[in-house]
Amino acid sequence: MQINAVPLIFGLWALPLAAQETPLSAIDWLAVQRTVEPVVTVQPETPEKPVAQSATVPKIDVQPLDTPSIGGVGLLPSAVTGLPVALWQGSAEADLIAALERLHRRKPSVPALDSLFHTLLLAEATPPAGSRGEDLLRARLRSLYTHGLVAPAEALAERIGTLTPALFQQAFDLALLTGSDEALCQVLNDQPTLSNDLPTRIWCATRSGDFPRAMTIYQTATALGQLSDLDAELLLRFLDPEYAEDIQPLRPPVRPTPLQFRLFEAIGEALPTTPLPLPFAVVELSGDSGWRAQLQAAERLARAGAIDGNQLLGVYTEQLRAASGGIWDRVDALQRFETALNTRDPGAVSSSLERVWPQMRTAGLLVPFSNLFAARLQGLPLSDRAERISGFAGLLSKDYERFAPALLGSDVPELVFLAKIAQGDATGAPRSTVPHAQALAQAWSTAPTAPDDLAQMAQENRLGEALLTTLLRFETGAEGRPADLTQALQTLRAFGLEDTARRAALQLAILDMEGARR
Repeated sequence: MQINAVPLIFGLWALPLAAQETPLSAIDWLAVQRTVEPVVTVQPETPEKPVAQSATVPKIDVQPLDTPSIGGVGLLPSAVTGLPVALWQGSAEADLIAALERLHRRKPSVPALDSLFHTLLLAEATPPAGSRGEDLLRARLRSLYTHGLVAPAEALAERIGTLTPALFQQAFDLALLTGSDEALCQVLNDQPTLSNDLPTRIWCATRSGDFPRAMTIYQTATALGQLSDLDAELLLRFLDPEYAEDIQPLRPPVRPTPLQFRLFEAIGEALPTTPLPLPFAVVELSGDSGWRAQLQAAERLARAGAIDGNQLLGVYTEQLRAASGGIWDRVDALQRFETALNTRDPGAVSSSLERVWPQMRTAGLLVPFSNLFAARLQGLPLSDRAERISGFAGLLSKDYERFAPALLGSDVPELVFLAKIAQGDATGAPRSTVPHAQALAQAWSTAPTAPDDLAQMAQENRLGEALLTTLLRFETGAEGRPADLTQALQTLRAFGLEDTARRAALQLAILDMEGARR
């Protein structure tokens, strides 16, 4: 059985598989354990007298046998991801939540591992034994939110079914950012016990047109001191537009809640999203706040792997640049490069590639750029500098393995070394100045073997925990601990994630060489 890391394309909700080529040789996921059929002796029983007091049919809760429990819901079934349904089953829920929290502080620094992490968060899998998995589900939603995957997180929340108060608040925050909060407001109006948050209840009362109830809740909460100063002032301006007309604008908070963000917008004091946490960038993708804000948001989300390159390209090419400097120079460089590619003029392609590559590097977008254009560069007679860039772009792209053979004859040692890694064979690789070269070469110098602690986790139905630990070890390795880096790459290979390991190694080396890793 193989595990497929699924690169997530959230703009259009396409979920292509990234095929893994190495089987799970280290662990036999389908091993059958011998069982002994027990011998059961049935003793005859004395019939009991009927105890029913009426013939009324009792209420029976019905659930399909294959429906996951609340903690096991996901968007990606095992048939898509290749991950076993027992992904989390053997782990302690608290340990998984702690690992996710550590990854919040140390986000995966290469797109290949972003993709793997997102796949783990969205996988449909049995929750930890002895737990409904609600706390783990909330941690998964929190991680998706933090990484800017607002729409997938909202879709995951919609699959939960019956919401608890804590899950309702998370789902409501997501819906506020996507502008789809009306349905959840109706749910709250029908079931007020779902939220004790008074600003939420006031907002939802107004969404249903019940302004008297909204004002009653506000006045009661104010009298009892149950609102923060900011919420009290925001809600008053929201509920009483005449009061807001003659008052000074509010000072924007550093980290507003999604509801505060929407309240600022509703009173005509919309907050810019650039200084706000990543999830708020989703609001700007509509373009309602102008093209510049849309461009900045698209770049932020593309860096985090929350949107794909095609969606980014669509924003880049929506219109002609309106000014010069900063992001406008990047837009102009990319548009001119795409025009040159369409003409197939080698000279124009070479010069425009030499100009656009540094722009994409500055923005931290070399991988999306390479996925978009690397295939169209292959075979063109480019200048020496452009040819070198084209080689690196090919290795950063999803088709790296197809481009690698042609690079083995390059006179650039770094390209030759990385082409060997791309083919999964570091034997005979030339000495190289590539960052992390020794650690990368060692990861492919022997048959892949996971360290004992991670192999034990996988055997105990703790593969998810083992992979989260591997992501953390890759990060410590990338920051200067070669042994951890080699171990992380070997673990990915041993678990059947050969493609992910190669892409992570290539991206780490090239992005560090270019000074483009975030």
